[in-house]
Amino acid sequence: MRFMDNHKYLFHQLPLLIIALFFSVAPVFAQGDANVNEGKTLFVGKCQSCHSGDMKSNSTGPALGGVQGRWEDKEKLHEWIRNNTKLIASGYPKAVEVSKISATAMTTFPDLTDPQIDAILSYIDAKASGKLDAPKGDAVAAGGVEASASQNNIMYGVVSFILALVALVLIYVNFNLQRAAREAEHVKTAPSLPVYRNKTYLAIAAIALFIIGGYFTTKGMINVNRQINYQPVQPIFYSHKVHAGINQINCLYCHGNAWESKTAAIPSVNVCMNCHKTIQKYNGPELKDRHGNVVDGTREIQKLYEYAGFDPTNAEGWDPSKAKPIEWIKIHNLPDHVYFNHSQHVRVGNVQCQTCHGDITGMDEVYQFSELSMGWCVNCHRQTKVNFNVDSTSGNKFYSIYEKFHNDIKAGKMDSVTVKDIGGLECQKCHY
Repeated sequence: MRFMDNHKYLFHQLPLLIIALFFSVAPVFAQGDANVNEGKTLFVGKCQSCHSGDMKSNSTGPALGGVQGRWEDKEKLHEWIRNNTKLIASGYPKAVEVSKISATAMTTFPDLTDPQIDAILSYIDAKASGKLDAPKGDAVAAGGVEASASQNNIMYGVVSFILALVALVLIYVNFNLQRAAREAEHVKTAPSLPVYRNKTYLAIAAIALFIIGGYFTTKGMINVNRQINYQPVQPIFYSHKVHAGINQINCLYCHGNAWESKTAAIPSVNVCMNCHKTIQKYNGPELKDRHGNVVDGTREIQKLYEYAGFDPTNAEGWDPSKAKPIEWIKIHNLPDHVYFNHSQHVRVGNVQCQTCHGDITGMDEVYQFSELSMGWCVNCHRQTKVNFNVDSTSGNKFYSIYEKFHNDIKAGKMDSVTVKDIGGLECQKCHY
């Protein structure tokens, strides 16, 4: 009889135990995602302008797949990423060897912390190993990073499971102690109610359903009109991978307005014809659309000629004034009440295009990579460090007016200044 009572008690405690186990284990396994996600954000913002996003092919810089295995000393690899110039000057053999791979000197990142560098390296390893690759259907699987299991996550998971078992044993012991106390005092035990009639469990279930349902409902409503992964079919198959990736055409050649004005602008037909007046046939790697269909690159160039009114057989007789604008479909849209200035971010803030637009050098058909939500922008402002004028020889001289921050840096109260510190979270900065 006592055996049945014990198990009935434990059965009644299972809902609480399951909830406790879920909330103890779930955050642990989310750590891997957070670390890789942070690494992806940092890589896109700081590394991808020079290194290929697939980690397997060379770009301006070498392919980064397996980079940790190529450096025997991890601390030296961290030093290389922070300030490769200093490490080369010290005569460290590996640094000198790597410096000869590319004629372009690597940018220094003195603001990166060890955890941030580890996050970048974790993302590089996960991406290079194929753990983050997902099959593509009609939609582009680029919205989030897939979970990648790690030894730390497994260890924490096992520890959490053991703690849950310990909790189960303690519940069992607690029940027996209570029963022994009641028997010693000759207290009659009230009959146990089944789970479906127990008001406590019914209340817990109702609250849990309300929280979970409210979370998913709110999440769904928040994502309304956020066009993440939006990828319309354009009038001409224009491959950023071929132009900005393989041929390394600078983004500002076509989107020069991003350097000096609010909008990045779409290049006119005449800008395209600067190159394609001469380049009349496509001889690059095979092109495929998002459905896997082979695209005839030469035919797409001919579509450009139709808009330009250009006859390849009579190049000298072309009249640019007769060109018709290409009806490109806009992908990135912000609400009318939001103010965003490209030049302020690209020129003043030194923000790379890939930070907001993703691996643009690896996209054939462009899609919206970031959600472009208020929370997404605010988080970026919280984390992004400004090119602060620390001394008289470096940094943006505009920030010399922030006397308080200069004094705090000198006093050791802060080591850097982020966008939020200079008013980046004020409503008026982005809203009219």
